[in-house]
Amino acid sequence: MANNQNQLSLTPEITEAFKPEVIEVIRNSFAPTATNQEFLLFAHKAASYGLDPFKNEIFFIKYGNTARIQFAAEAYLSKAREQEGFQPPDTQMVHENDEFKVAMNKETKELEVVTHEIAFPRGKVIGAYSIAYREGHRPVTVFMDIDEVSHMFTGQNKENWKKWTSDMFGKHVQQRALKRQYGLEFDDVTIPQGNEGEPESPQQRPRRDVTPNDDDIIDGEESKPNQEPEQKPSKTDELKSQMKSLFTQLGITTNEGVQEYLKLHAPKANPKTQQGLVAIIQVLEMNLEMQQAQASDDDALD
Repeated sequence: MANNQNQLSLTPEITEAFKPEVIEVIRNSFAPTATNQEFLLFAHKAASYGLDPFKNEIFFIKYGNTARIQFAAEAYLSKAREQEGFQPPDTQMVHENDEFKVAMNKETKELEVVTHEIAFPRGKVIGAYSIAYREGHRPVTVFMDIDEVSHMFTGQNKENWKKWTSDMFGKHVQQRALKRQYGLEFDDVTIPQGNEGEPESPQQRPRRDVTPNDDDIIDGEESKPNQEPEQKPSKTDELKSQMKSLFTQLGITTNEGVQEYLKLHAPKANPKTQQGLVAIIQVLEMNLEMQQAQASDDDALD
């Protein structure tokens, strides 16, 4: 790493936050597949925000030639703790056999938990909520139905979501509550192929530089009438089905709409290959999550 460090022009923020030997460990352990420019951006983000990769507060993730810098739920909790008036949030799962009621507070015009009583057996998880407290401020409560995160159970991190549903769901809703209560905003960065090291603007996020070469993306009503169905591996069929489901959740149900979306967000993905389908699905999942987060914030302002 010593040679690599000599080749890198480390920013003042990086050298101030991390010792040379720590930078070496971060490079080798947390971003081993990163290019020099990708690592510089990752290390600079971590240093600028005061986040610790060793505490899983910030991640470097790479799929093929596309890299992503992602901020974990722990990052929001860590930075919230540093702010004046911090109080621990209360995050709970709601199960189908629980007695759970929410009502509008007439004074604050915000929804609040009125009753949450647990019954056994509790049944399946059907929702979650997190109350972010802060001294001198009104509590901020975020509610989510399990259907709002259904795409997480089919995404890149699906195994963890299926195995650790309560933990993953809890962190997800808690992050939103802390974000609103403490004004925290960490922007995940996607570093597109062929433009390494350059962060995207908010208008571009979340995009991946992945590209279609197919005019007939969605099999179904708009497929050519006399076209014979192409024989594809079952894995490909599963990926296409997942992609179609995500497009539907985004309200895009026609080939014209799909083509327009992909030209804007995934100009190089080939939907006839499994790799291309996976890349498109990643774009859709991030876009859907961003829309849901925006909708949650808009609801809070109503």
